[in-house]
Amino acid sequence: MSQQAIVLFAHGARDPEWAGPARRVAAEVQRLRPDVAVSVAFLELMEPSLAEAVEAAAASGARQLRVVPLFLAQGGHLKRDVPALIEEVRARHPGCDIALSVAVGEDEGVVRAMAAFAVGV
Repeated sequence: MSQQAIVLFAHGARDPEWAGPARRVAAEVQRLRPDVAVSVAFLELMEPSLAEAVEAAAASGARQLRVVPLFLAQGGHLKRDVPALIEEVRARHPGCDIALSVAVGEDEGVVRAMAAFAVGV
């Protein structure tokens, strides 16, 4: 049982194959941090929801959870919807420290990796 968990949080889509990249990121995070429970959650159209992923992590013993939005930017969902969802899960799990990261696309390393991909490096 891991005391830490990382929930990769993606938008979701009707096509189940859309989740493939998020699941590959989760597998790589798990490879890099085998001591941490890693899961994927979705805002809409797919399961599990953020609340369900946090519930599962807390039930397995996680007390420090990091929610990492797999979004390119801090748009409307991350400015309005996600903070409300985070407050809801914090209220349901007061014994857990639940931190929300900025959108992954806001990280300079991610920006550089996307630029390198675009130019074919």
